[in-house]
Amino acid sequence: MLKGKQKRHLRSLAHHLNPIFQVGKGGVNENLITQVEEALEVRELLKISVLNNCGEDKNDVAEEIAAGSGADIVQIIGNTIVLYKESREHKTIELPK
Repeated sequence: MLKGKQKRHLRSLAHHLNPIFQVGKGGVNENLITQVEEALEVRELLKISVLNNCGEDKNDVAEEIAAGSGADIVQIIGNTIVLYKESREHKTIELPK
């Protein structure tokens, strides 16, 4: 679980990032979760865009993806979800204590 100071730091790092995944009318599936896990291992921090034609609520989508990939939800702003998961091999982000 991330603390407030850590979330603030991650939000500042994620500000310039573009979403690399989109959740549309297909919703969240096993393939999406697998790809998110792989991307998180390489990047640690990423954005996911929830499209307007997605039938699910963006908060539910964020919870599903975070639970499936073992990531922490940093922020949900508009239709964009920011996720963080510490990488085992490619650690680049140093969180404040």
